[in-house]
Amino acid sequence: MIKNGTRLQSQVCDTQVIVVRSADSLDDLRVGGAPVVPIGTDPDAGLTLDEALSDGNLMGKRYVDDGGAEVLVTKAGKGTISVGSPPLALKEAKPLPASD
Repeated sequence: MIKNGTRLQSQVCDTQVIVVRSADSLDDLRVGGAPVVPIGTDPDAGLTLDEALSDGNLMGKRYVDDGGAEVLVTKAGKGTISVGSPPLALKEAKPLPASD
């Protein structure tokens, strides 16, 4: 299981993430259809960006899945962040209370 604080990078684009909240589902964390690897690891040259998972991601945004996993994008790229094939959802900001 991937631990909180683990820094990972995509093998097919520039994306880098930090695991904010770990869950078992992150064992199959992918970017652009390819598995992520620890930062500093050489990517597999045979992998390419999956066109179906190339919507990109946003730097500084958090992405979550239904199992409670959460990752923070530290470097944006072209690949969509997913667990298996379903993409992670962009975490919405909580609304602030009204100050009347």
